Amino acid sequence: MRLSEFRRACLSEFGEDYAPVLLRDHWLAVLGGTANEAIERGVAPRQVWEALCDDLAVPVARRHGRGLPDPRE
Repeated sequence: MRLSEFRRACLSEFGEDYAPVLLRDHWLAVLGGTANEAIERGVAPRQVWEALCDDLAVPVARRHGRGLPDPRE
């Protein structure tokens, strides 16, 4: 997952108003910081996306990210 795909998936899943706040402020214990901090430290966008999905209980059917190719297809 590229960074641009990550950002698009976050905007699509969490909305234009909530996604930026979520990425900036939501603490992801598994990554030891926020999503933005993890990205800045070099954590792969896919790993950050998966941590967000786990933490926020995004249904498995949407974890490939809205608007992104479904890896199961």
